[in-house]
Amino acid sequence: MASIEQGEGRFYIAGDGKDLAEITYRTDEATGNWVIDHTFVSEDLRGQGAGEKLVRAVVDKARAEQVKIVPQCPYAAHQFKKHEEYGDVLSRS
Repeated sequence: MASIEQGEGRFYIAGDGKDLAEITYRTDEATGNWVIDHTFVSEDLRGQGAGEKLVRAVVDKARAEQVKIVPQCPYAAHQFKKHEEYGDVLSRS
């Protein structure tokens, strides 16, 4: 699997000149929290853990920047339920 790249408000995995997987987030102006609003994994990468790796990339960056996350998209919300160790960056508000 190709490496995870970072862009403005997103992490992605690119290949063959296109995005094969992507997770996007935005900063909530009122709270400063990051809101994960979209996760996409192409058929090419399905079942290879690409989505989980993208969520982990956002979690790692949030830890480094001491920011909380609101997992709004269903996939990210599922990952936060599955990985209790992400609780330290989960927004409680």
